[in-house]
Amino acid sequence: MRKIIAAINMTLDGFCDHTAGIADDEIHQHYNEILSNADTLLFGRITYQLMESYWPSIVKNPTGNKPMDEFAILIDNISKIVFSRTLKNVEWKNTELKKEGIKEKVLELKQSLGSKNILVGSPGLIVALTQLALIDEYQLCVQPIILGSGLPLFKNVKDRVDLKLLKTKTFGCGAVTLYYEPAKK
Repeated sequence: MRKIIAAINMTLDGFCDHTAGIADDEIHQHYNEILSNADTLLFGRITYQLMESYWPSIVKNPTGNKPMDEFAILIDNISKIVFSRTLKNVEWKNTELKKEGIKEKVLELKQSLGSKNILVGSPGLIVALTQLALIDEYQLCVQPIILGSGLPLFKNVKDRVDLKLLKTKTFGCGAVTLYYEPAKK
């Protein structure tokens, strides 16, 4: 069965803000490796629109920064599924829009043939899949930043979720990725 991995940047005080994190070469290379080991990326509307408004333009007009340009190509080419009740259509290539059936679609993906991971990169979708007990691994890249306000990653989680630390990865910029899996009950 394929793994569902929640991979996201967050601040030390638990907020998700894609614009507040450090996006140096080492962090981009880290996410390039994550994308290279996946074949599907799951988004909610807000994160999808944020990513779609930026990365395709980098594919068309590369920055000259190799890890960043490589990330743009990887995220552009990966299969993307957007869960949204309000979006009417999606423009980004390799993107499918789903209006409902998150649990059914994710279970179908987990059981489909293939050895590559399925990534979840939107805070709301991470919460929804956490509550459905469908996340196999959390990769939380904690940035050395305190924002003081913003969107808390696990704001709407209703029930306790016990996790087991698998490993950590430290970056030169001071960010640390914490790898967790749900603890066995």
